[in-house]
Amino acid sequence: MKKYILTITLILILSGFSQAVQAQQIPIPSVSLEFGQAQSPKDVNLTLQILFLLTLLTLAPAMVIMVTSFTRIVIVLAFIRQALATQQIPPNQVLVALALFLTFFVMSPVINNINQEAYQPYMKGEISQNQAVEKGFSYLKKFMLKQTRPNDLALFVHLSKSERPENKEDISAVILIPAFIVSELKTAFQLGFVIFIPFLIIDMVVGSTLISMGMMLLPPVVISFPFKLLLFIMVDGWHLITRSLVYSFH
Repeated sequence: MKKYILTITLILILSGFSQAVQAQQIPIPSVSLEFGQAQSPKDVNLTLQILFLLTLLTLAPAMVIMVTSFTRIVIVLAFIRQALATQQIPPNQVLVALALFLTFFVMSPVINNINQEAYQPYMKGEISQNQAVEKGFSYLKKFMLKQTRPNDLALFVHLSKSERPENKEDISAVILIPAFIVSELKTAFQLGFVIFIPFLIIDMVVGSTLISMGMMLLPPVVISFPFKLLLFIMVDGWHLITRSLVYSFH
């Protein structure tokens, strides 16, 4: 009965919507794409710029993610799930969503500075596009420099075979970005190792106890999982992990 009611309701909504569209005569936009031969080198240059822009838009999410706090956060959250041995709980969508919102929270001061000092003046015509890009990247550069280890910077300066920068402002993005990513990976694995220690101790205690009792056929994970979950709940694990992740960027 409920199924029929839902079906009838859906039909009435769709019919009413179609009648409203017909009554208002809402114009439907059309999109057309034309192909032709270039008449001048300027046309070829414009075509190449469009292709380059489309390529950048495809890679933009990955590029933006790698220069923010997302890498460290999502790796640490994955370590938590692995340490708890909960398989796919929380699911990947939940971990990625939580990592994204924590990334927005951590990066909010940088985003606000870029918006106020670079984007808004550019939209008002007060500065040029190059000046907006330079100002915007300067705030992102300060964030990355704060989280990047000096030895990682020295590594990529050496690999690039370029002259040693006199100060931090002279470090180029080609050197800073990969050094920042390597530092973030190292920091994330260090945090993951610290998270693993208490859960590893529980696994060792449960395993040794089962062996001493002669219960060798019983997997230790079956017994240790409730204890690890109970420990994580008692210490308010999500609160501690979130707090540690946010404070790790200060």
